[in-house]
Amino acid sequence: MRVNPFYISNLAGSLNQTQASEQELTAELASGVRVNSLSDDPLAAGENVLLLNQIQRDDSFTQTSSLVQGQLQVADSALGGVVSQLTQAISLATRANNGTLNGSDLKSISSQLAGIRDEVVALANTSYQGQYIFGGSQTGTVPFSISNATTPATAVYSGDATVNYLETPNGQRIQWNVPGDQIFTGAGANDVLGVLNRLVADFAGGSAAATSVVDTTALTTALNFVSQQRVVLDNSTTRLAAATDAANNEKTQLTASQTNLMQADVANIATQLSLSEAQQKALESVIAQLGGGSLFDKM
Repeated sequence: MRVNPFYISNLAGSLNQTQASEQELTAELASGVRVNSLSDDPLAAGENVLLLNQIQRDDSFTQTSSLVQGQLQVADSALGGVVSQLTQAISLATRANNGTLNGSDLKSISSQLAGIRDEVVALANTSYQGQYIFGGSQTGTVPFSISNATTPATAVYSGDATVNYLETPNGQRIQWNVPGDQIFTGAGANDVLGVLNRLVADFAGGSAAATSVVDTTALTTALNFVSQQRVVLDNSTTRLAAATDAANNEKTQLTASQTNLMQADVANIATQLSLSEAQQKALESVIAQLGGGSLFDKM
């Protein structure tokens, strides 16, 4: 009878393969992950990289959006303060224009208006986490100062006109700042600080200047303009909140998909491991029996 001379070595090879399979199944069962290397499942490993990149993109956006939302809230609060100050200034200027106040009263109102202007400048120089929020891209420089070298005084802007945007994971662009020159030193009646400086000068001499009524009307226009800029920021806040919610939801879905892709089927692995262990014992038994004598003695 013809006998395969490689029978024993083939059995030994099968035993080695079975032991390797057992080790792999045991490691997979212990880690709970079915793909530990590219060779385990190249397609799944590639999909996993894509999912992880998308998850990281969403995670990075939500972290950035949290900071931007904080800045938008601070900016809106600052502009709310400006609205309150301008409302008070309009009340003072209107009172000064009614023709019933004496020179001392008008000078007092001029001083109060100067105080309001200085408060508006302080609000225009608001910072968030060490960055000035109304300086455009010049976030490290104090944006506004007042020069008293002229009459009326002059507002000096040291920022720029850069508008910053945050891009969402789906490609939308959300504006998250309004440059200070657009809000506080705009053209014409929108020049908040310019109008305040003129009103301070209008009553500084103890009598109402001929331009005081026009300047008071201009301040009302400037107040409305500041309110419009708050709407821009409020809209950005709403859009950013919606985009953040969408990114968080997508991250949750992607994480679930990634888990399902990589998670080991514990029940199936346990069954395979049990079969592999049984196969190993059978092979070891056959090899042990063959090792006891001639292969022909077993025929």
